[in-house]
Amino acid sequence: MRRSWRSAATGMAALVLVGCTGVDGADRPEPAEAGLAPGDARELSVLTYNIEYGGDRSTDAVIEDVDADVVGVLESYDRLPEIARRTGYPYYNLGLQLLSKYPIHEPSGADGLYSLIEVEPGFVVAMVNTHLDYVRYGPRLLRNGVPMADVLASEDEVRTSSIEVLTPSVEQLLAEGYPVFLTGDLNQPSSLDWTEEGSGARVGVTEAVPWPVSEVLLGIGLRDTFREVHPDPVENPGVTFGDGDRGDRIDYLYAGGPALTRTSELVGETGGPDVDRGYEPWTSDHRAVLSTFEVTPVELRRTLSLERRLLTEGEQLGVLHHAPGHPRTTISVVPEGGSGAEPLASQDVEGESGETSFDTAPLAPGGYDVVLTDPDGSELERNSFWVRSAEDGVSLTTDRTTYAVGEPIEVTWDGGPANRWDWIGVYERGAADPQRDDYLLWGYTGDHDAGALPPTVFGDMTLGPESQGRPWPLPPGDYRIHYLLSDQYSSAGSVDVTVE
Repeated sequence: MRRSWRSAATGMAALVLVGCTGVDGADRPEPAEAGLAPGDARELSVLTYNIEYGGDRSTDAVIEDVDADVVGVLESYDRLPEIARRTGYPYYNLGLQLLSKYPIHEPSGADGLYSLIEVEPGFVVAMVNTHLDYVRYGPRLLRNGVPMADVLASEDEVRTSSIEVLTPSVEQLLAEGYPVFLTGDLNQPSSLDWTEEGSGARVGVTEAVPWPVSEVLLGIGLRDTFREVHPDPVENPGVTFGDGDRGDRIDYLYAGGPALTRTSELVGETGGPDVDRGYEPWTSDHRAVLSTFEVTPVELRRTLSLERRLLTEGEQLGVLHHAPGHPRTTISVVPEGGSGAEPLASQDVEGESGETSFDTAPLAPGGYDVVLTDPDGSELERNSFWVRSAEDGVSLTTDRTTYAVGEPIEVTWDGGPANRWDWIGVYERGAADPQRDDYLLWGYTGDHDAGALPPTVFGDMTLGPESQGRPWPLPPGDYRIHYLLSDQYSSAGSVDVTVE
């Protein structure tokens, strides 16, 4: 399924290239005073593609034909391993929803928020892939007469707060000199598109709007690569969702650091508005964006890196250590937060860099840490991972079985499958088949941050006046609460409650 990881190079250099703006003819990256050693400049292509509810053979065919080096896939869910097999990608990461021609690292300190792609042995670029919540879509609120101040406040609550989960990591990576790519369906237009000059050019664009997610990303030094190459939003709106008149550009590929944008294309249906690369059939409800770069990767610093942090029980946990100056170390698997002195499994390893693996079959579903220690037992690096059940069953409980009208319901789950966009739905008990019946209240297991945070196997939620859906309060009656998978309607577990 995956090729062996490449051995990490150990050569060091004095300077790293950072910065880099513009397209062909723009300034070259400026050297930093200090940082990670640069590798050789190379070409790299990146695709961001929302394939819609897991996609199908037609979306697989698009990915295979585009043949990008790295793909940020949205809505692939548990079908990503199949997609990787069908499209020929040797590496994939289910938690981060990535396909890659090169090894994917989840490094220590990343907390599952980003990966490093080893584009040449020992040298990496950083990759963030995210999907922001779709509820309370800003342009729709504006069309319905909601004042702009209220729309922007809503955007901050639903989407800006989520992107700001990721921006501290991005800022740190940029400061250290990494080339950084951020792909995703951000479910928000860009302030580069809703300008004074563009007012009236498309239905609904009546004034300049400082859409906050784009303002945040541009403000930390990322560049909207499609707008770098196509700077005029009137001449080339680049709509990725909806038709050319009423749609918006909500799928993006941002870049920062030593990554010079060369091209950026809209990938979509043959003959579609602004589509540079057309396919028939085109089955997704989103168009994709493909950008190419001249990128200067940087050295892999000391790390205890995981092939992936989300595994299904019984799968192998792939671990790479890179610890210059430490020729002998021990790698241990411990309970979450546990000490390397009390391992569930351990291996002594020789060499400053290398690979090893652990079988997760003996581990119960839950959270664990993997720890790198020196011969004296001093901890060098730590990373965390999740083991999820091979079954769809989940332990779903509530804080009580009977509630008064208007009393919040505390829901807790454990042993969950940890898909992004898993959700909790409340049904009337007499109409509780998710495949057939309508839900009432609902919420994502990760709330608005479900597409930004790494998925976990346990969590909790309060069903109350802030929940999505209606009615609240629930009227007296009997209800069934389901744990539902991947933004769809397959239940992995349920619990019954009564409101009196």
